[in-house]
Parts: sequence; structure tokens; C-alpha cells
Amino acid sequence: MKSISKYLSAAALMLTCAGGAIAQETASKFPLIPYPTHLVAGKGSFIIKPEISLIVESGTPFKSEADEMNKLLLKAFGSNRKKVAKNTMRSIVFAYDSSISSSEGYKLDITLSGITIKAKEAAGAFHAVETIRQLLPVALETGAVQKTLSLPVVSIEDEPAYEWRGMHLDVSRHFFSISYLKKFIDRMALYKMNKLHLHLTDDQGWRIEIKKYPLLTEAGAWRTFNNQDSACMKRAKDNPDFTIDKEHIIQKNGKTLYGGFYTQEEMKGVVTYAAAKHIDIIPEIDMPGHMMAAINSYPYLTCDGENKWGELFTKPICPCNETTFEFAENVFSEIIQIFPSKYIHIGGDEVDRTNWGKSDACKALMEREGIKDLPALQSYFINRMEKFFNSKGRKLIGWDEIIEGGISPTAIVMYWRTWVPDAPVKAVKNGNTVIMTPGEPLYFDNQPDQYSVSKVYHFNPIPKVLNAEEAKSIIGAQANLWSEMIPSEKRADYMYMPRLTALAEMLWTHREDQYDSYLQRLTEQYKRMDALKINYRLPDLPNLLNEYVFTDEGKLSITAPLPGLTIRYTTDGTLPDMKSPVLPSPLSIKKTELIRVAAFTPAGTRGDVYSLNYTQQQMLGPIKIAPPKPGLNATYYKAFFKQTSLMKDAKVDSAFTTDKIEVPSTVKAPSFGITYKGYIDVPTDGIYSFFLTCDDGGVLYIGNNVVVNNDGNHSAQERSGQVALKMGAHPFKLDFIEGGGGFKLLLKYSVNGSAPQDVPSSWFKN
Repeated sequence: MKSISKYLSAAALMLTCAGGAIAQETASKFPLIPYPTHLVAGKGSFIIKPEISLIVESGTPFKSEADEMNKLLLKAFGSNRKKVAKNTMRSIVFAYDSSISSSEGYKLDITLSGITIKAKEAAGAFHAVETIRQLLPVALETGAVQKTLSLPVVSIEDEPAYEWRGMHLDVSRHFFSISYLKKFIDRMALYKMNKLHLHLTDDQGWRIEIKKYPLLTEAGAWRTFNNQDSACMKRAKDNPDFTIDKEHIIQKNGKTLYGGFYTQEEMKGVVTYAAAKHIDIIPEIDMPGHMMAAINSYPYLTCDGENKWGELFTKPICPCNETTFEFAENVFSEIIQIFPSKYIHIGGDEVDRTNWGKSDACKALMEREGIKDLPALQSYFINRMEKFFNSKGRKLIGWDEIIEGGISPTAIVMYWRTWVPDAPVKAVKNGNTVIMTPGEPLYFDNQPDQYSVSKVYHFNPIPKVLNAEEAKSIIGAQANLWSEMIPSEKRADYMYMPRLTALAEMLWTHREDQYDSYLQRLTEQYKRMDALKINYRLPDLPNLLNEYVFTDEGKLSITAPLPGLTIRYTTDGTLPDMKSPVLPSPLSIKKTELIRVAAFTPAGTRGDVYSLNYTQQQMLGPIKIAPPKPGLNATYYKAFFKQTSLMKDAKVDSAFTTDKIEVPSTVKAPSFGITYKGYIDVPTDGIYSFFLTCDDGGVLYIGNNVVVNNDGNHSAQERSGQVALKMGAHPFKLDFIEGGGGFKLLLKYSVNGSAPQDVPSSWFKN
């Protein structure tokens, strides 16, 4: 630290900065997320009284940030907060500091007699105010009037590790109100996030007013209920968070329609609101694909006038007609007037180019321009639009597909396709700036589980193959919240909180070794989320399996993951509610049955429901195998399967032997299946638990029992189960399928409640 106030006793200080662990006592006293780059804690507290003065040193650009601080004080003290004469002995001072290198960096000194905030730019001063906010009592968030406030004595020097700390919100598939956008912005600001990427248009809805093309919102903003709405309605029967927000449903011309849009004036208001909190809103108008909502009203945008789904995606607009570029430039001209951000996102993902190849206009253009293939034709569209953006002083961002046909080095690439791991590397080596948004773990619309927060916290945006100089092209990361299955504001809250806090710390502090401290601080942050009425996902109930077995008696004990939570259960198949009995410790289980458990807050909010199947089972006896050979026999199927059971009738491509449950590096097919078969030779009697992680699907059999069912096409998820085994060899089979888009396969075990670990290779026989 360059300077420490005389009010801090050197003997009392504990340094908690990069290179040092955060002590438990300090994490409790300073439950900040993200944790500061450098923090020195002192003894004592500064007492804030209603008459404290705010001083902005002359010539500094921090008036708005001082106003934000004053809003906190007004909220805390109510009518007791009075304007007073400047009192430098009991004041909060905003000062300029040219030595701070980061535009978002700040210094915060809280002493026994006052507070000093130093920054070089206004964003840094604002982040300092948000740090103070997190140190103030949670009661402030509820509007409870205070007589005084207390802040711990501390000296902080802070700046972010990454320039781009973003959140994405898809308002096209399901629509979100202006008031919710502002809540979303408030929460981002609290945790020092600085980029909000709004996905404003897609096949399912056009959400921003374009005055030159009024049908985009008059027609394109509304739809009859689609298959995603129906799926949400079905799930709403068990979970009210899936209930579609009624404010977005209207009756028109005898039809029930879902949708909505933002007027240009409304969105300008949101942009101004975000700017005051130093959050940049980046608009996305997705082109040339995902344009069904526009093509419905303006069919001339396609090459053949058709507007329908292809094999995977909808038909795109045509890059071979000048009318297409006229439309695109007119739309983006209005977008540029609404959003002052220097970044404009054009999408560019998931384009079905089939019709382009059939178009005479496209054939002529490709011959005239020397365009060799359809990916290059898409790049022609993107590159031309980038030149238009540049002429308006803006920078183009696109999803990583834009690199496939060649892209200029000035375009910014947003990487999302985890199954194309070399895409960000290729972009960097092409000279492009890259923002990391990989589906695993940063698609926050993926159902969270017990590992989700940890995966986000430990995510490293820098690909390992990049050197230090190349790594500078990775400017940060963001999480994406796609809303196909997020029909309500409560469901949105649940999906991104608390994962946003893990992302915030990863991008600001970037200290993977502070995870335990982060979890402790997160426990304190839940109280603030409660006060802010955020419908966050309650922490997972610990150490639960999907399937249990017992021989004589099963016992279920669950420790509540947060103070104040109550665990309730049912045995009749119904969902637990506040009237369900409290789970005893332990619950004795003496017959095969389904136990459903859930945690409840004192306010009655229910966490995830866990369905625990208990099966009474005799221990499986071993079988004799002679002479045993090491490893498992594996058969490889080069085909697409929706379920593992479909492999039994498929043609075998090849066979191999392996002593590990893993996919060989020689497998290159985008879709395939593998069956691992043989015996598992366990060294002792016991209840064996198995944990099977699959992307896409897998089923584990031991003896004649299905031990873990993780079947189907889905992203990486863990399923678990148990089997009672006597010492010796038992028939073993594991079916695994990959549907395309990247795979993951992992099998772990535990015995009699031990910690999960890899299955030893020596156990596998054939």
C-alpha cells in the first residue's frame, strides 16, 4: 500500500491481498463480493451520523457518484438526513488520484474519523460506493431507518482483472419489463459488473421499436403460445416460477398473444439509468439468421420469400440482395441512435445457408466477388456490416461462427461453442479481440446443480495454449441467460443468482484459491439478496444421491446449508410444502419408498425438490471369472443416438480394450456411442455409490441392476446411485452416447459414505 492512515495501528493490521489467503475472521468482517485486490483491515469503526457531510474536491468528475452515496445515506437516515456545512473532520471525501492506472480502480480509506474515496475516473468512484454499500448493514436495503451507521476501519486499493465483465439477457424468447431491466442493472452494479448484452431480436419476437419498419413490433413482438410456452406451462404445475408473467399476455382479434416491446424512448431511459451505474448496454440484433420475427412481415428479406424452419434453424435473410443491406442499415441506424455504446452485436450464429446456395442472385454475387463458399458468403455480409458500423464510430461483435468464412481482425469475437475449443485461439491469432462466453459453465440458462457455482468461480477465460502476449486479446467474459425456459422474472432470478456473484469475483479479483472464503462471504450476501427480494437459488442440500439402496435399514440425515432453513419431506409422492413434516435427524427407512425433500426459508420460499428413491436390496454375490484379463471390452458406434438403448441394434464401427471410463482421443465423430462391458472387482463388502457425469447421456449397470440412469441428450450433468455388493467380481456395463456439440464422461465411486474418487483401473476385468 502506498499510504495507510495514521488511524490504523500497524500492529493491528492483517494484509489480505493477492498472494495471501483471506482469513476466516476477515472474510466475516468484510463479506465483499468481489473481494478487493488489496485490503488492509484495522481496528475500530467509523460511526456515520445523519449530519455527515459529503465533499467532492473541486475539479473532480465525481458529483454523480457523491449523489449515489447520498442516496444510501438518505435511505438509511430518512428525514434525519440534513444538509450541513462542510465538516472535514466528519466527512466522506471524493478526491482525484492520477496515480491510479485503471479507469475502474479506486482507493478507499475508512478511518476512525472519516472516509476518503480516491479515483482517476468516475467509474472507480462508483465502485467504491458499491463497496461501502456492501459493508453497510443489510437493513439499509429494506429502508429501515437507522440512527447511526458503522463501518469497519479499512484501507482498500482495488481494480478489476478484466475489462469486460458482462451479463447477457435474452428478452426475445420471453419478454422482461423495463422495471426488471432496472433491477437487473442494480444487481450487476452491486457486484461491479459493467456490460449488459441485450438480445433484442430472434425468431420468437422482435423487442425494440424501429420507426422505419413499424411491423417489426406491431406484428413481430407478438405470438400465439409456442412449444416453449407450453413446456413452461407444464412445469408450472409443480413450480410456480415457470408461470408465464401475465403482464405480457394480451387478447387481440380473438387470439391470446404473448409478447411486448420497448419503445425507443423507454430504452433510452434504461440506457441512461445503466450509464449512471457505469454499465454499458450492448444491443444485439441477430443477423443473418434468427430473423423469423422480421421476415414474417418483410418476406422480401429472404432469397426466395420463404420463412420457415430448416433442418435445424430458420431461413436467414439474403446477403445477395441490396434490399437486405438497405433494411439492415436502416435498422442499425436507429439502434445506434438509441444505444451510445461503442459496441453493436450482430449475432451471426446458427445460420442455415442452404437457400443461399440455390439462389441465382447469390451464385452471381459469389462469382462476381470471388467468394468461394457459403461460409465466406456469410462473412461477406458480416464484413460489409462491420464497415457500416465503423462508419458510425462503432465496433462489431459477433458470435464465434463469424470466423468460419474469414473475418477482419477488427471484429470482436464472442466465443460460446464449447465443442469448437480452437475457435477463440484462431480468433486471437487472426488479431481479433475475444470475449469468452462458453456454454459450459457460462450459459446460466443451463439448470444449476451442486457444482455450478464452483465451475463458474474456477473458470479461467484464458485458453492454455495462448502465450502472455496473445492472452491480452481476451478482454473478459460474460454469462448468457437464454430465456426459452425462463418465462418469469422469478425464474430469471433463480437461474442467475448466485452464479453472477461467482462470475463477478472471477472477473474482478481472479483468485481461484479463495473459493472457501468466497463461499463464506456468499453466505452473508444471501442476507442482502433476501432484503432485495431476489429469488435466488437456495444452496444445494449436501451429499444427496438420486438413488439409494439399503439391506436392513436406511437412514437419511440432512444438514441445512444455511442458518434458518428448514428441511421438510413427504413419502406419498407429493411435493413438500410448508405443511409437510420437518425431516427428523435421522429419518429411519425400512421399506422401499420415495422420499421427497426440500429446504424452506422462514418466508416460505421453497428450494429445489429432491426425489430420493430408497430400494431395499440384498447384497449381490460375486461371480467367478477365470482367467480374468485386465480392462473392459468397448464397442464404438459411429452414429447419432437419442437414447443409449438404440445402440443395441446399431452397426459396430470398431472395438477396443480399456482400463478407464473415458472416450479415446482417436474418436473424432461429432455423434457416437460407446459401450464398456466386463466386470468390476470390488475389494470389500459394502454399499457402493456411483457418480456418473455425462454430456450427453449414459446408463450404468452392475449385475442386472440399473445403478445410475443419466440417459438422453443433454449438457453435462451428474446423476448418482447405489448398489449393495459383496467382495468380488460383478458384471459391469456402461452405455454412453454423444449427440454432437462436445462430450464429457466421468465415473467416480464411494463406499459406505467415503469421499468420491476415481474407480481404480485394477477393478476392471474382462
